[in-house]
Amino acid sequence: MSMRAEPDFADYQRQFEENYDKLNYARNMASRVLAHSHVVLEKAYSADDHFGQVLEVGAGSGRHLETVRHGFDAYWLTDANPNMLAQARDRHGDDDRIKYQVEDSTGLSFEDNSFDRLIATHVLEHIVNPHDVLREWSRVVKPGGVLSLVLPCDPGLAWRVGRCFGVRQRAEDAGIDYDYWMAREHVNSIFNLVTFIHYYYSERQESWWPLRVPFADLNLIYTVNVKT
Repeated sequence: MSMRAEPDFADYQRQFEENYDKLNYARNMASRVLAHSHVVLEKAYSADDHFGQVLEVGAGSGRHLETVRHGFDAYWLTDANPNMLAQARDRHGDDDRIKYQVEDSTGLSFEDNSFDRLIATHVLEHIVNPHDVLREWSRVVKPGGVLSLVLPCDPGLAWRVGRCFGVRQRAEDAGIDYDYWMAREHVNSIFNLVTFIHYYYSERQESWWPLRVPFADLNLIYTVNVKT
């Protein structure tokens, strides 16, 4: 039986890097949803709040930092892809409080209890063994600190319908086989991830968007701020 050749992952990575902002943050409905997901997470905080040391894992081009409302002394933007961190540096300039570091989010180089807040937006759905990674992320957060997550409600009904509007066509126009790579990339369902979060963490502040009822099939985005 013949089988199609494996697609070139390096080529996909190159296309992803070159088209990241255009695919995810263009001016259309799907991109507005993604951009708003960052805002939903940060509604829990204001300028009156302060986290001394903040770590963001899987930060990509640094979009989330634009929505952070609380104060901080240092904000670490980390990602496994140095080319994405270069985009983040271009976006945020030379603010001495912002640090850029290549990190594997599944095995961080930081010591235990290093950060007051850890942020991961649209990351955990991509990671094998998410239960182990949650423990790794919690390891570097100080007691009483906060673990903040944004997750797509994939494969909920509303998410499956919504992804048809805009992002699939833009990806295909860029030469990216959207459905194939989403099948490769989104390895964890929202249903399983929320189960893990509820099992491990009792003190949490959750939000569902846009309907605000706790049903993944009816929403597009889930956010949670967990007290560690």
